[in-house]
Amino acid sequence: MNPFYHRASFLTSAAKLSQAPPDQGFEVAFAGRSNAGKSSAINALSQQKQLARTSKTPGRTQLLNFFLLDEQRRLVDLPGYGYAKVAEAIKLKWQQEMSAYLAGRKSLRGVVLLMDIRHPLQAFDNQMLEWTHHIGLPVHILLTKSDKLARGAANATLFQVRKSLQAYSDSISIQLFSALNREGIDQAHAALDRWLEVESTGDSPPC
Repeated sequence: MNPFYHRASFLTSAAKLSQAPPDQGFEVAFAGRSNAGKSSAINALSQQKQLARTSKTPGRTQLLNFFLLDEQRRLVDLPGYGYAKVAEAIKLKWQQEMSAYLAGRKSLRGVVLLMDIRHPLQAFDNQMLEWTHHIGLPVHILLTKSDKLARGAANATLFQVRKSLQAYSDSISIQLFSALNREGIDQAHAALDRWLEVESTGDSPPC
């Protein structure tokens, strides 16, 4: 477990890309359907209970939320999409802002895409994969809530999803993840380390 991520702190929220922090350094964005356990995963990876606020009503978050790791490194929680019972106009706005962020953010090094292991590769997931592939962004998939399935079933789902994504070549990696059981945290940290250029010891390299 890399203690570097335990220092994460809330930086700011942005309703649109123009309100985001300066586009410099390194960022990794977290994306996923509103019920995929995105906030729980961010909290588990940072070993903080309230860094990313969870809601009993999925889809409430309509902002880009930025978390500071150090002066040059950030995590970004993108708006949840595809589950909330909100107006189509609002969903379209979220979609446009995420598209603008993914295509225009120069500091963005990769996307962590979260999928409920019981419902992987939904329409939004496939749309995100198409966006990132078109832009040339690497993706690391967390099959969340892996504790909800028996080990054999979880591994079988992992195999099937990996097989379905072979067309994307080496731009996508995938793993099992459980915020409840803290499964897969080291593996997820390793993916973040590569994109954010963080030393495995948890010490940031000189900027």
